Amino acid sequence: MKLDNVIATRPSKKVYRDGDHAIKVFDADYSKADVLNEALNQARVEETGLNIPKVIEVSKIDGKWAITSEYIAGSTLGELMEKNPEKLDEYIEMFVDIQMKIHSKTCPMLGKLKDKMNRKISEADISDTTRYELHARLEGMPKHKKVCHGDLNPTDIIITESGIPYIIDWAHATQGNASADVARSYLMFCLRGRRDIADKYMELFCKKSGTEKKYIQKWLPIVAASQSVKGKPEERDFLHGWIDIMDFE
Repeated sequence: MKLDNVIATRPSKKVYRDGDHAIKVFDADYSKADVLNEALNQARVEETGLNIPKVIEVSKIDGKWAITSEYIAGSTLGELMEKNPEKLDEYIEMFVDIQMKIHSKTCPMLGKLKDKMNRKISEADISDTTRYELHARLEGMPKHKKVCHGDLNPTDIIITESGIPYIIDWAHATQGNASADVARSYLMFCLRGRRDIADKYMELFCKKSGTEKKYIQKWLPIVAASQSVKGKPEERDFLHGWIDIMDFE
């Protein structure tokens, strides 16, 4: 196995290409449980029939945990958006269609979104009153069992030369309410300074899925609080601005 062709660098991990394989190598201090959970999520989502790279193996390389998957050749949707800004509306619609395809699936063995978010809210650096209100709001949300990517953004979608989309990076996958997944993607666009894209995206998702915008907006403080736990310091301040639950009453 050769690790001399870096194709992506992320906090705490690097992804290499070796022929038909993509090898994600985690830092030496990365949680073993998190690595194994990511591989398990990916393997479980494979069974839904979605286009995703298949897991080949989980191993240790020079003392570091690694997940080897199929290598998918192509450009990410994020790269295409940057390269062809005149096609932005077309790409946003493609993004929405792919996300709705994900939400059309069920995967009973995935962890529950509500359980994960309750844990994160408990860990968040917020007042006791706000924490109580967010737990109460989360508990009142409808219980769904849809596959949720949990971190979907245009860099997680690879478009092959033949136009087939593949979805990568399933570390945060859960089963739950699709609107929470949409709220997460919306905030990610905003974090990247693209509120214009975020608003277009939400409008189109609501139109195509028949979801009321105010329903997704009710998820925004919950998702922001959950994400703020592990967010970068500069992102944490931004996310805290979305946590005030009174904003969307």
